[in-house]
Amino acid sequence: MWGWVLVLGLGTFTPLKGQTYTRQDSLRGTLSSLRSCYDVYYYDLALRVEPDRQFIKGQNSIYFEAKADFTRLQIDLFANLEILNIVFEGRTLSFSREGNATFVDFPQTIPKGQRGTFVVYYLGKPRVAVDAPWDGGFSWAKDQKGRPWVGVSCEGLGASVWWPNKDHLSEEPDSMRIACEVPSALRCIANGRLVKEEKLADNFTRYDWRVGYPINNYNVTLNIGHYVQFSEVYVAQDGDSLALDYYVLDYNLEKARKQFAQTSPMLACYEKYFGKYPFWNDGFGMVETPYLGMEHQGAIAYGNQYKNGYLGYDLSGTGIGLRFDYIIIHEVGHEYWGNSVSCQDHAELWIHESFCTYTESLYAECMYGQADAFRYVMGLSSNVRNQAPIVGPLEVNSEGSGDMYAKGALMLHTLRNVVNDDEKWFSLLKGITTDFKLKNTNTKELIAYINQKLGQDYGYFFKQYLYYPRLPVLEYRLSPKGKDKTWLEHRWQADVPGFALPVQIQTKNGELEWIYPTAKWQKIELPASDSKLILKPNAYYFELKLAQP
Repeated sequence: MWGWVLVLGLGTFTPLKGQTYTRQDSLRGTLSSLRSCYDVYYYDLALRVEPDRQFIKGQNSIYFEAKADFTRLQIDLFANLEILNIVFEGRTLSFSREGNATFVDFPQTIPKGQRGTFVVYYLGKPRVAVDAPWDGGFSWAKDQKGRPWVGVSCEGLGASVWWPNKDHLSEEPDSMRIACEVPSALRCIANGRLVKEEKLADNFTRYDWRVGYPINNYNVTLNIGHYVQFSEVYVAQDGDSLALDYYVLDYNLEKARKQFAQTSPMLACYEKYFGKYPFWNDGFGMVETPYLGMEHQGAIAYGNQYKNGYLGYDLSGTGIGLRFDYIIIHEVGHEYWGNSVSCQDHAELWIHESFCTYTESLYAECMYGQADAFRYVMGLSSNVRNQAPIVGPLEVNSEGSGDMYAKGALMLHTLRNVVNDDEKWFSLLKGITTDFKLKNTNTKELIAYINQKLGQDYGYFFKQYLYYPRLPVLEYRLSPKGKDKTWLEHRWQADVPGFALPVQIQTKNGELEWIYPTAKWQKIELPASDSKLILKPNAYYFELKLAQP
């Protein structure tokens, strides 16, 4: 997802002043014993969508394995949707509802290790998206010809806004089926591969889609409209072929053919840095939507009006962002960062967004060179607010600051320049996308991995950038030493004790020299007379401050 239009182990998060959380937040965000007692390995979701009534009716078969003995478990479905009944082994189960949580009682103990399936039957008018995709739900739109055009987006809000499931980020089924019935004049595009299309007797058509990989619940989606399809083939470095399928409104076909030509070169760049597209056997899809975009797995939502930049605007302010379509580059980046490498709690969504926003600069580096890439990512600093921590409070389904996008990318860019070894840096990135492929992780685990791969403890660095709103400040003083020398005094001011980030400065003769500031003033001699401290160009994101003598 992307969030520029929003106001947006390593420590304890303190909620912003006035910020409170409810029991509903905890029911949604906590992996309680009523959720951890079972693991979902397959969903079989089938529903009918009636755009004229803004109505859905369906069922979800939930295939589970007991991880502990239980007689009761929790599933999730928004309270405005009616649960008709829940059936297990031919028996109707009793259940109770508390807001968006549903507690299901079994007639006997389900022992640890047992597998089973229960089916939830439901119907109703799902929540209408207020401002998709940020404030999501169903987008019941009309295309330019006045025909129904429907999309679904629910990150943060939760997939339980439209289908019953175990709605926690740590829970992903190994695979699933999505069967969607829509009026026959329309097509339904969902995740994965289309395995069956069947016209029904009542002027509806059923589309069966199969997802063969783990998938975040919020990535499950439906796209309904007058779609036409075109395709191309991407050939990987090892010679494997990947079908790229595009679904666009019929009158936008030629625009799409031109704009989506950016996709194959982008995939080549991403393969270079991160390895092959992670959902290879499901294929790659991009779908035109009535909202701007979303990283729906294998069915990337696209609504950028066939413009480069972000709706024609360059978020970096450098002009570089107008050379590519932001929604294509960013949202497909999420196939690696978010869809394959996934966090376990919304509080740690930086794992998705910081790496994905940083990926934009790597695309620029791949296509236009390192100098433009560095300019692009540093240009994103104008979008940073530094008003709240990037990591939010755990177990209440709450995100941290929107600074997880630009500031998070700048954090990673800064670390790359501190490491100052691109072979090691790119090995780290590919290591993450390989070792955490199709897995959930968290901040503590990921930072420990980074430290191990880089051979250095950067815990203090991540703690400052992720858990505190303000930037570290590099204070310095300059004073002459004779005719051709300068004394440089420097120190870090930071919230984290022991913050000691080494950086490179540029001397008057153009050479780069390392300095090693700590919390205490240190004094070094520079080889030439300088009037101000100049950092390595476009390399770091922190505050530089000239201190008073």
